[in-house]
Amino acid sequence: MKTLLIKKLFLTRIKLKNMSKINRTISVAPMMDCTDRHDRYFLRLISKNVLLYTEMISTGAALNGDREKVLGFNNFEKPLALQVGGSNKKDLAEVAKIAEDMGYDEININLGCPSKKVQKNQFGACLIKEPELVAECIDSMVNACKIPVTAKTRIGYDDVEEFDYLNSFVNKMSNAGCKTIILHARKAILKGLSPKENLNIPKLNYPMVNQIKKENPNLEIIINGGITQCPEIKEHLLHVDGVMIGRKIYQSPYFLVDIEREIFNNSDVLTRAQIVEEVVKYVSNEIQKGTRVNQIMRHTVGLYHGQKGSTKWKRYLSNNMMARDSDFQKVNHILDIVQNNEKEKMAVS
Repeated sequence: MKTLLIKKLFLTRIKLKNMSKINRTISVAPMMDCTDRHDRYFLRLISKNVLLYTEMISTGAALNGDREKVLGFNNFEKPLALQVGGSNKKDLAEVAKIAEDMGYDEININLGCPSKKVQKNQFGACLIKEPELVAECIDSMVNACKIPVTAKTRIGYDDVEEFDYLNSFVNKMSNAGCKTIILHARKAILKGLSPKENLNIPKLNYPMVNQIKKENPNLEIIINGGITQCPEIKEHLLHVDGVMIGRKIYQSPYFLVDIEREIFNNSDVLTRAQIVEEVVKYVSNEIQKGTRVNQIMRHTVGLYHGQKGSTKWKRYLSNNMMARDSDFQKVNHILDIVQNNEKEKMAVS
């Protein structure tokens, strides 16, 4: 019975994906100071199938900053979604069109960040309190571009964690043209908690997300928050259309290989040593463009998480590649560290 249920759910999910033309079964969450272009390149080396997101980019930065520096990406990163923060519908529409013209596969509006700075600029989680404004913003974005417009939000805010409120909010976004909604299964505490505390202190409420999907079967509902293992992913996929994972992947990026094998049934993956070889090639190309070594290598700290040699790897990175003036020659030497790690592992086995 459970096998038939799984097949039915996956057929429904495939139908939704054919409508959106983007596979959102697993995605990597947008994370400030983490999912920049270098991290995304690194993650794409590990996983062919996950959907990647940029860091949240404010409309001001997107419209007034150095466009290539702020919004540029390597085509290797695709499929790729741009996450934008803002509440001015005209600006959001303009950024949506820019995203489409630049080749992004999706544009996502941030309705979940609880930081004081973001609230001061009237975007992020504080917009959960203004469903009508959010609907107007989404409507403007949808009418400005042909790529999917999606939203990422919390399930509530402060003392508000009610199904009826969330469902009404979801319906307003849907009616405005947003057919994919990512729900971080925690409410946002807008006063008194830091962004980091907001990732842990509000309790997870997966049943509310599942209920939203049940109530809105024609919407693509992605669940986010506290998911760290493949068995958990498989269980969530019985109830919703996709799973978004953030911190677990950043801290232990090779977890993506487990996802490739167990969720996407793909065994064509690189070893850690092969990934490092590709990263070294990438660094070699990037430093010619003025990129600093530490801007890239900081994202690789967790590559050997949980493995023999992990401490040695982290120590070498810390001692040699985290400074602004890190030398590329030391990146080349890292291959020796990797090769020694592999030899040690083979000797143990």
